[in-house]
Amino acid sequence: MNKHQHTVVWIDHREAKLFNFGSADMEKLVIRPDHPSRHIHHKSDTIGSGHDKTSETYLHEVAKALGDAHAILITGPAGAKTELVSHIQKHDPAVAKNISGVETVDHPSDGQLVAHARKYFNVAALNTPRV
Repeated sequence: MNKHQHTVVWIDHREAKLFNFGSADMEKLVIRPDHPSRHIHHKSDTIGSGHDKTSETYLHEVAKALGDAHAILITGPAGAKTELVSHIQKHDPAVAKNISGVETVDHPSDGQLVAHARKYFNVAALNTPRV
């Protein structure tokens, strides 16, 4: 999928949206787990987030879709984004080195997410020392 230089991922336990973009174009991919994790109701004073652990197969598919992106921003509202980062670090260090940032972002529209990512990468490029 990835012929562009930048990718922003928005992920939760139900779906991952990946937007690959260059200076003028963009493509979108949506990945959903075969069996989405469910919210677990628990009694008060118990430990845990109230969600099943995110599927390893789902995380693997998202990591695989990142392909050869040169710069990756991972976003999402809850813990799935950090689970994705941990999965990538453990199973695909070549992709891990291209993760530029991880941010908590609630539920933006597709346009808002891509605009945020374009701004993020432009700011990051300005702060990178030139050799």
